[in-house]
Amino acid sequence: MDLNTIDTILRPNARADLPDWQDGDACLAGGTWLFSEPQPTTRRLVDLASLGWSPHAVDPDGLTLAATCTIAQLDRLELPSNWIAAPLVGQCCRALLGSFKIWNVATVGGNLCMALPAGPMTALTAALEATCVIWASDGGERRLPVTEFVLGPQRNALRPGEILRSVIILAAALTRRTAFQRISLSPNGRSGALLIGTRESDGAFALTVTASIRKPLRLAFAGLPDRRELARALEAAIPDDLWYDDVHGKPEWRAHMTRHLAEEIREALSDKAAA
Repeated sequence: MDLNTIDTILRPNARADLPDWQDGDACLAGGTWLFSEPQPTTRRLVDLASLGWSPHAVDPDGLTLAATCTIAQLDRLELPSNWIAAPLVGQCCRALLGSFKIWNVATVGGNLCMALPAGPMTALTAALEATCVIWASDGGERRLPVTEFVLGPQRNALRPGEILRSVIILAAALTRRTAFQRISLSPNGRSGALLIGTRESDGAFALTVTASIRKPLRLAFAGLPDRRELARALEAAIPDDLWYDDVHGKPEWRAHMTRHLAEEIREALSDKAAA
């Protein structure tokens, strides 16, 4: 879509070139949402791609993803063999339903900043306890867990003038066993519920719930809970007004499927399943 209110496009080459933020500014990464509908209040675009950030970095400490890393670049990434959570990356990439054109421009940071409940990069990074690195407008930096960065549908924790620089996933999180479950109302529909379970070598279990609720939720347990304990934890953590309601699923259906998928994940990560 043509954005006929835009009068300036800035292409900074370094952090020092970033402009002072003003009303009407918008950061441009992939632009898959920005150019999908009218933006009547936007006057100036700041093109983050011109900063030339390396899309990802792998080292013994873990994985760092630039906010401008595309879904296609993430999906092609080869991770160390001992990072057994690696299949989760591809599963979440494929939960972003779109053509190869979308995959080659949509970005990890854009998916997080949009903060849509069905955002699969939110699911991936929340499940792996990722940290968002945020460039502050005063030249400093702050860090937030993904579960505190995504606040609700199209609401994130960025303050005026702040930019999501990268997302850091520690190696320890990538060595956990994982289980992934997703459902939508149609084969190629937006996620109505997307749940991820992780299990550590010491038995600790965590369940991350996204898509069915307005913001990501991660429940942690010292060991694998039984069916009733898990059901009680979900009921206590998700009040009625947290269930999401749109054309992709009613709250009652989302709640039912969340409980069902949570139990499937619990069983998949049981000691019996691992034997």
